[in-house]
Amino acid sequence: MTGKDLPDTLVGLLSNYSPSGDEAGAVACLVARMQELGYPEAFIDKAGNAIGVIGDGARQIVLLGHIDTVPGDIPVRIEGEMIYGRGAVDAKGPLAAFVDAVAALGPVPGWQFVVIGAVDEERDSAGARYIVSQYQPEYAIIGEPSRWDRVTLGYKGSAWAEVTVHRPVAHSAHGEESACEGAFKVWEKLQKWVGEYNVGKQRLFDQIMLSLQGFSSGDDGFESWASLQVGARLPLDIPPEVWYQHFSQVAGDVSVKPVGYSIPAYLAEKNSPLVRAFLSGVREGGGRPGFVVKTGTADMNIVAPAWGCPVVAYGPGDSSLDHTAQEHISMAEFARAVEVLKSVLYRLTTD
Repeated sequence: MTGKDLPDTLVGLLSNYSPSGDEAGAVACLVARMQELGYPEAFIDKAGNAIGVIGDGARQIVLLGHIDTVPGDIPVRIEGEMIYGRGAVDAKGPLAAFVDAVAALGPVPGWQFVVIGAVDEERDSAGARYIVSQYQPEYAIIGEPSRWDRVTLGYKGSAWAEVTVHRPVAHSAHGEESACEGAFKVWEKLQKWVGEYNVGKQRLFDQIMLSLQGFSSGDDGFESWASLQVGARLPLDIPPEVWYQHFSQVAGDVSVKPVGYSIPAYLAEKNSPLVRAFLSGVREGGGRPGFVVKTGTADMNIVAPAWGCPVVAYGPGDSSLDHTAQEHISMAEFARAVEVLKSVLYRLTTD
């Protein structure tokens, strides 16, 4: 594959390493690229997001990707028709496809396309939380990898907590329970409760998924303490507030402190004009369309309930490569995704 065949938007984004909190260089690069592609408006908003706008119609479609990545720089390289780089899959590939598809389609009378490269998605989604109140689209597409021929309908919710156990300091020969032992007893009880909840639920999307993210302990000579950092991926029927209630009941008199932002699960409506446009677009490209739900959490969980419009997630790339040292994307798949997006936007705005 020659240099002139390379997807320049994607290469530019991958060449600007942008872990969460350090996205400014990539944002500036993307804004410059959108200006180069003919976006009449391309700017950086107050949250630091890259924004590109084509069209001035009253009806709006937002294509929301994220420009930040997890840490771990992967130098950009080409091997055959594969391009390697941090974010190639999650999620600069989908974001670059949005930018190229909207530029290729151009303005449509009566409509406005807004492409967003949001910051901080891999942490607290500060970029998405800001734009929720800035736009009110009729349709929204979230940039996450699903392969070019699949549409993502849902993401699990998430909630994080710190559990802290206190115990008087005692000699180990006395046989009294230590704070560390007490903390892990809470963990064992929580695992048991979650295991009972998950019985009969075949799909991971319908289960609670626990993770132990950290442990610390210490004492001041008189009192010892031990803390667990616990993460949970939540199904549709367990919103975060319900999860914290169950967690506190299981923990008994032990302190359970919510940490950071909690996010409820979200599942999109399958029978919508947006979904039908994607099915047609994939078939038009020679593919057999499919649906997927994810066990992670995305900006879709934040904006979809607030906007109340049809929303799906879409983008090229194999999500099993997310966050790995071998993150790469097929440039042929990238090109097919751009064509699908062009078809989707054309159908939504001309039917």
